[in-house]
Order: sequence, then structure tokens, then C-alpha cells
Amino acid sequence: MAGVPCITFIGGGNMCEAILSGLLKTGHPTTHVRVSEPFDQRRDYLRKTYKIDVFESNEDAITGKQGASVSANTQVDVVVLAVKPQVVGDVVRGLASALNKASPLVISIVAGVMIKDLSRWIGGQVPLVRLMPNTPALVGEGAAGMFADTLVNSEQRKHTEYVVSNIAKEYVWVENEAGIDAVTAISGSGPAYFFLIIEAMQKAGEQMGVPAEAAKRLAAQTALGAAKMVLTSDDDVQTLRRKVTSPNGTTHAAIEQMIACKVPEGITSGMESCQARCGSLSAEFGKL
Repeated sequence: MAGVPCITFIGGGNMCEAILSGLLKTGHPTTHVRVSEPFDQRRDYLRKTYKIDVFESNEDAITGKQGASVSANTQVDVVVLAVKPQVVGDVVRGLASALNKASPLVISIVAGVMIKDLSRWIGGQVPLVRLMPNTPALVGEGAAGMFADTLVNSEQRKHTEYVVSNIAKEYVWVENEAGIDAVTAISGSGPAYFFLIIEAMQKAGEQMGVPAEAAKRLAAQTALGAAKMVLTSDDDVQTLRRKVTSPNGTTHAAIEQMIACKVPEGITSGMESCQARCGSLSAEFGKL
């Protein structure tokens, strides 16, 4: 990467702040970041906390020509779209002129919005990336998938990785846009699956006489430890499970009952429903 990119965030919510704080902690200069945010209180918070330029106007955040002090005269290289799905069409259309003039890399973290629709709303030849992060990014433990259109060059891919590496411990490029829906089903929505499992384990523990807080922490730490084993072991997941499942032992009894209750099939079915919903959301955005 030739130099530090100037990054503008459109939308100053939680995911923006997760990326922003990660960037600044690793030495990204405040002169090379801007944020637009519609709410006064949130703008004040971001300015005071991170000592950066924060704008009410999306266009001003891209151009930096009006109201910039810290980042004055810095040309934007990357624009991160981090707005609510219900307003993304209007927001992007409103930015079309500024985006076509600056021609930055545009990274969208808005779920369900396809490259073709972003391009249609912009109305020009702007390089586009779809990024699907997940909520553990808020604690620096995220996972993410990325898809780039044909206008994205190698330097802009590095810019994308530079952004995502500040929130995700694991990230992958997918070869086609449909792969983003699969990533959503695995890691984008995945934290909720594990919350559900931990919730069920906590509830069962309480029924067995373990205090609620203790049951929650035991279940959460077990999930964390198991995940670390998966990421660091040379064994595959199936082998790790078999190693801890002694024949006719306590774990074996639990696993057999879960299989009998079709827990694996339920997870697969849930992920397929997630993937299908991604497709229907994309179709809805295609009508905007």
C-alpha cells in the first residue's frame, strides 16, 4: 500500500466506531479520516472522543472542503457506507455527484445491497466492494467476507484489507457476489446462533442448580475456549469433537441426544433460511 488512505465514513454508528477506533489505535492519522453523522449528540461525541472532523453533510465529509479542520486539504481515497438499509438508496443517490467526481473506493457494509444497485444509484464507474462484518467486530473479534467488482484494483484491495483488519481476526475474499450471502449465513448472522446456544446452556445450567451468572460465564468461556482450539489446532473440527467424546461417557450421552433432536439439521436449515432472506432483501433493494 503506497500510503495511508483518507477514509470517509457515511454514518457514524457502532460499526463505524468499531472500525474508526481500531484504525486510530493502530496509528492511522486523524488527518486522514472523516465521518458524516445526522445526529447532533452523536457528532459531538465522535469529535470529542476521537478528535476528528465530523460533518452533518455527507457530501462535505467526502470533499472535506467545508467545515474541515483536522483533515483539511486531504483528498478522500475510501468511502465506507455504514448507513441503515432503509435509507441507503436515498443516501447513495444524494452522493452520486461527489462520488463520481472523487472516484474513491466505496466499501458498503449495508446488508443485502448488491453491487449492481449501488452502481445504478451512483450512475458512474466507481470501484465498489461489499463487506460483511459481524457484531464481534465491536470487541475486536470480528469475522468478515469481502467481494470486489471488476473496477477495484490491487491497491484498493489492500485498502479494503487495511480497513477490515482493524475489526476482524478472520476475513476472506469471495469470488462471486453470491458468496457474500453465504458469509452472512456463517459469520454475519452467526453470533446470534452462538448467543442462542449459550442462552440454552445457561438456562439448562440454572435448571440444574447453577446460579444464572455462573452458568452464563461457564457457557461463554467454554464457547470461547472451544473456538480457540478450532483456530489453533491441527485437527479438524470433527476430530476435536471425537477426542472429547469418550464412548458411552457423559459427553457422548449429550451429543447423541442433540443429534437425535436434529440439532445439526436445525443449524443447517437456519443458515439456509438466512441465505434465502439475503436474496429476498437484495431483490427488494433492486426495486428502489
